[in-house]
Amino acid sequence: MIIYMDNEEEIKKQEPEENFQDVTFVDSTEDGDELPTKDIVKKLREDLKKARAEKEEYLTGWQRAKADYINLQKEMDQISKSVSIHAKERIIENLLPALDSFDMAFANKDVWENVDKNWRTGIEYIYQQFMTSLSNSGVEKIDKVNVPFDPNLHQSIESVLTDDQSKDHIIEKVIQAGYKIGDPANTGQVRIIRPARVTIFEFKTS
Repeated sequence: MIIYMDNEEEIKKQEPEENFQDVTFVDSTEDGDELPTKDIVKKLREDLKKARAEKEEYLTGWQRAKADYINLQKEMDQISKSVSIHAKERIIENLLPALDSFDMAFANKDVWENVDKNWRTGIEYIYQQFMTSLSNSGVEKIDKVNVPFDPNLHQSIESVLTDDQSKDHIIEKVIQAGYKIGDPANTGQVRIIRPARVTIFEFKTS
């Protein structure tokens, strides 16, 4: 038995649901006539086109939401790393006077060597532990000599003339060590806490 779609609701009201187990509903015209096959195919194509459009709309929305979430997560990670570096930077700034005191004590080798050996060894051990902890936190000391002058890392306070052209703009001495924080491989950020104060060689022909 075939019942046309326009009469479906009315018939359902008139007869119990169990009587419709063998009923097939088909699309019909306003007059109740069965739609021609070509019209049914056309309607199916329109429905399919609409379904595909809705699918693309939902997919695009989902992809956009996913991209926004990933970007937000990256932004939050970057902010977290920046805050962490800034906090460490403030701590190191407060420790600079103590670090400079160590450097000044070690710089005068004649006086330092005359200090009681056991006491001197203990102080040196404490200093090494201190520096290891800073290194593990991403803090690096800027105190190398015989390396090229880098305005991002060094502050030149004096030039020393040399006739060796290969030493031109090479660090001759570190007057005061500098410090930087951050690991480019992991954070993408490096901050100079304090540039090293240095003297540099300056080539000058006679």
